[in-house]
Amino acid sequence: MKFSIFLGLLFFLSLSICAQSRQYSSTNKEAIKYFALANQSLDENLYDDAVAKLQKAIAADDKFIEAHQQLGDLFRLMRLHQKAIEQYLKIIELNPDFNYSVYLKIGDEEIYDARYADAQHHLEKFLTYPNLDPKKSFLAQKLVADCKFSIQATLSPVQFKPINMGPEINTAGDEYLPVSVADESTLIFTRKINSNEDFYKSVKINGKWQTATYLSDRINTPEYNEGAQSISQDGKYLFFTGCNRPDGLGRCDIYIAQKKADGWSKPFDLAPPVNTSGWESQPSISADGHTLYFVSNRKGGYGGYDIWKSTLTNKGWGEPENLGANINTSFDEQSPFIHPDDSTLYFCSNGWPGLGGKDLFVSRLGKDGKWQKPENLGYPINSSGDENGLTLTANGNCAFFSSNNLNGYGGYDIYTFELPLNLRPHIVTYVKGKVNDINTLQPLVAAVEIIDLQRNEPVYQDDSDPNHGDFLATLTSGKNYGLNISKSGYLFYSGNFSLVGHEPKKPFDIQVLLQPIEIGSKVILNNIFFDTNKFDLKPESIAELQKLIEFLTDNPTVQIEISGHTDDVGNDQLNQTLSENRAKSVYQYLINNKIAASKLIYKGYGKTQPIASNTSEEDRKKNRRTEFKVVAK
Repeated sequence: MKFSIFLGLLFFLSLSICAQSRQYSSTNKEAIKYFALANQSLDENLYDDAVAKLQKAIAADDKFIEAHQQLGDLFRLMRLHQKAIEQYLKIIELNPDFNYSVYLKIGDEEIYDARYADAQHHLEKFLTYPNLDPKKSFLAQKLVADCKFSIQATLSPVQFKPINMGPEINTAGDEYLPVSVADESTLIFTRKINSNEDFYKSVKINGKWQTATYLSDRINTPEYNEGAQSISQDGKYLFFTGCNRPDGLGRCDIYIAQKKADGWSKPFDLAPPVNTSGWESQPSISADGHTLYFVSNRKGGYGGYDIWKSTLTNKGWGEPENLGANINTSFDEQSPFIHPDDSTLYFCSNGWPGLGGKDLFVSRLGKDGKWQKPENLGYPINSSGDENGLTLTANGNCAFFSSNNLNGYGGYDIYTFELPLNLRPHIVTYVKGKVNDINTLQPLVAAVEIIDLQRNEPVYQDDSDPNHGDFLATLTSGKNYGLNISKSGYLFYSGNFSLVGHEPKKPFDIQVLLQPIEIGSKVILNNIFFDTNKFDLKPESIAELQKLIEFLTDNPTVQIEISGHTDDVGNDQLNQTLSENRAKSVYQYLINNKIAASKLIYKGYGKTQPIASNTSEEDRKKNRRTEFKVVAK
């Protein structure tokens, strides 16, 4: 059972008991009359009227315990925490053992009011009573853990200096759930106007956010709410929550829209197995676009709302997987945000020890591939109220969030703050590239793949932009990457680059010129690797070799010469033999993978065809290469 529902039942149970009982602690007829009238108002959901009548009952008899309890429960329902506490304290003063549940209720209210020591005292008192309901006992123990954590957290505050993002973003209404693209050039957020939620965007020009504009008529609707969005790092794909739409499967579903040359495409429902007849919401897409994190109350979870993930396969989105007991609890976990490092997850929860309500947490992916137990972001980032919807910039330095209690422009405003060092993700940077035709310099739509050479796995796969030929990928710093770019009718591009020692604040720029397939044209296979003076292919070469196989398969009439080259260091004959053996290793790999021998020849050129001088190690490295040349098409 969801514990938010359980707490509500505590309130209604006390109302029912008081309404049905006729053995009151008061004999004052006027007090009892107003108490009965208050119950009639409650039956009609007239809360303000019920409050007024209960106050009259108490004015007639200040020792009327049932009236104090009824009024305390009503204030509790109305989220008037301080007033509820006053009524519960009066009950304890009049009769400490009148109803032991009052200690659970006042403890919960005192947590909301940040009175953690008092709350711990009352909750521990509740736990001394015998034969407690197991669910109530479990909840009380959980709240005691919150109190103990909160007392320590408030003694060791973390750095927190929120900055309002200004009138270009915020209005007198509500703005919340901000997300930015990798280069921080665009911010997309939700704005609520007259109970309707729509997306707005702001672009940054010369370091300043511009006045936000309506995102798109193709995504926003006047009839339904759109919110809880996630933007891919290159800004091309928007995942968002749409509720009660005619094409939906449940109350809320996850949709996706793609940015095209003429604006955003019409969104479509992700369908099963991601969406169900239940509730799916709050998507967060990984940097490589292959893993979708989201919130659902589907069967198979730990209780309430859980965080799940689905992985993209060649058949579509796979069966969702619960993130497990190190993330999810029997309470609610929501608002997941997977950082572009793909190993740091931020989310909110009221199940893990916190300062009250929903707190923000961070979990890191362990070496075993499992999420570690989360860390509370601390006080005053978290407070006794609800915190949710935290997102970060790609560099991990700054966070975005929304709040309605920081004296903003009205309602919920969007803020940013610098995240403390110990709460930041791994350092990442972003790579920006552009693909053009080598002869015409016209931008090209081409398939772009970036490979983590250490793991030999793709970390980015997408097409370059049809209008400008550009692409953007967020990558973890400190690693070496291979880059393959291919387009029908062209030779594929092979390159590699290192982000070891690269300054994360600066993008890594790559300009690629693709060659049409012509006899005599060449491609340097920059991601074919050998150990020094050896010709055995290293495992890091596999991705490149597969790309070459794909090229030859897609172009069945093309024939190529595979060539090996060395620098001028060492014996000429040994270099000649080494270069030929390396070319033969590539040739043999292709043959073993069902490329016809008639399409291939191999040759070693030793040091005879340098492409750079041999006067420096950097230039000699360029000359030590494997390449292929088109000999027929």
